[in-house]
Amino acid sequence: MAASDDDHNDDVNDNNGDNGVVAKKKNHNKYRKEKPWDTEDIDHWKNVNWNADDDDVDKRDVLPGGRLLEESCFATLFPKYRENYLRQIWPVVTKALDDYKIMCELNLIEGSMTVRTTSKTSDPYIILKARDLLKLLARSIPVAQAIKVLQDTWVCDIVKIGGLVRNKERFVKRRQRLVGQDGSTLKALELVTGCYILVQGNTVSIMGQTYQGLKQARLVVVDCLNNIHPVYHIKRLMIMKELAKDEKLKNENWDRFLPKFAKKNVPRKKPKQKKKGPKKVYTPFPPAQLPRKVDALLDTGEYFIAEEQRTQKQLSMKKKIAKQTSIEKRKRRLEVDYTAPTTATVETNDGTDGTTATKDKKQPKKQKRNNSNDNEVDIEKFKTTMKNRGKTSHGSTNVTDFVSK
Repeated sequence: MAASDDDHNDDVNDNNGDNGVVAKKKNHNKYRKEKPWDTEDIDHWKNVNWNADDDDVDKRDVLPGGRLLEESCFATLFPKYRENYLRQIWPVVTKALDDYKIMCELNLIEGSMTVRTTSKTSDPYIILKARDLLKLLARSIPVAQAIKVLQDTWVCDIVKIGGLVRNKERFVKRRQRLVGQDGSTLKALELVTGCYILVQGNTVSIMGQTYQGLKQARLVVVDCLNNIHPVYHIKRLMIMKELAKDEKLKNENWDRFLPKFAKKNVPRKKPKQKKKGPKKVYTPFPPAQLPRKVDALLDTGEYFIAEEQRTQKQLSMKKKIAKQTSIEKRKRRLEVDYTAPTTATVETNDGTDGTTATKDKKQPKKQKRNNSNDNEVDIEKFKTTMKNRGKTSHGSTNVTDFVSK
């Protein structure tokens, strides 16, 4: 294999030498060697249990020196409402960690839990498992479920969802959407992914036996907070789970079987835009503060008078204003009553202009009756007839003298 690589490099150098340019190409397979023990039937992701007490395993091969070189320690804070529960179940946690030679401590004053390795600890990775146990206990997972993470077949993940949505009301609605009605959506997600999921506050705790299930559950949680309903993902995961059982379709592309959910842009009502008036001149100074009622009373001097005098003054002002408004209304009424009727020009059929008097609804009935009479009385003639009546005798008077001809 190494010889073939050298021949390939020589060919490249010869081709470049003909052109007068010498260039060296990196050989990435220079140090790669065949591994006869690495076959396809080996599962590299398989978790092998650490057991240093087996008779066929030499402790010196398992752990050089027979013990850990230094002590490792992890601490986790817990909320106040978990204090009573942790105090009750702490003996169970201590007993579970003693089997792995891990020491634990519960500090109720500082509100923290601590785990550390001892001189008898043989598994170097168990301290990280113990750290995950403390995190799960702090996030309200029951102790019977949280202790499972100490096993090599169980893994966990904690998703922080507090900073994914800014609006608090929107965050609460989307978190409730993840849980579903009576926890139905969360239960369906657990069945599809094969994980245990708990939503608590600003975090979502996930426990499972496969990394693939953790990855799928984390994707659904993050997309739900980004306004993608978890039902869409659940449908896809159910179809993928059934396709994985089929031996023929196991290694094929599943895009033609999976549903595609397109985004719908729902038109929303635009808010009414206010009419733009003239632009206000920008001033760096804030507007003047409006005076208080006490300041107004101090300016007028009413603040120092008695309450009764103040009320009497206000009543007198109201009466004065009411009287003035009544006088103005009366003037308007008189002006309306004695306005002359308006006339409008109307074109007749002959082409001549005629005048017609328009009716004024606000005029009194007597005035309308007088306007309706075509024969108007001549006042000057009536006066002369009355003077002549006194000079003449009673017998010579006629009815026609008093009627206009």
